[in-house]
Amino acid sequence: MKKKALYAAAIIYGASCSAYASSGFETYGDIGQFAIPAIAAGISWYKDDTEGLKEFGYSLLSTTATVELLKNTVDSTRPNGGSKSFPSGHTAWAFSGASYLQMRYGWNYGLPAYLAAGAVGWSRVESDNHYWRDVIASAVIATGFSYVFTSPHKEQRLAFYPTIMEGDAKGIGFSYIY
Repeated sequence: MKKKALYAAAIIYGASCSAYASSGFETYGDIGQFAIPAIAAGISWYKDDTEGLKEFGYSLLSTTATVELLKNTVDSTRPNGGSKSFPSGHTAWAFSGASYLQMRYGWNYGLPAYLAAGAVGWSRVESDNHYWRDVIASAVIATGFSYVFTSPHKEQRLAFYPTIMEGDAKGIGFSYIY
């Protein structure tokens, strides 16, 4: 019953975000950058997953520090003429929450979160605040830190992750808890 209540709350919240999106896609991105990580933290809190909250904190902090360092170092011009375009902070926060949910709790949580995070990135390009390269770089940075800091939750039995082995071998690894 508790899971149903959580899903119902997420659906209601999502519907309220779409109301904002219809009146301005940029507004959706402004809300989504905070809502997706807040929902991720809320799910961990709801599951009494303090270890997950700690892992998410490390990931989000590392993502934020990296994005801010790059914004102030690269200082590229935005499509609208503003400064500090690369990378997108909105997208980084959104993908930090989405990638954490996928890595910690699996694709049932991750896929909808990735779709919502992708829409945040898209909103940043559509509003002329960022180029696609800014959005893609942010998604890679956030997802990378989630994979570094996040371990699968005990409820998640199967997890896939990118891996680099000795030499130049690269691939996809997986773990299964039985």
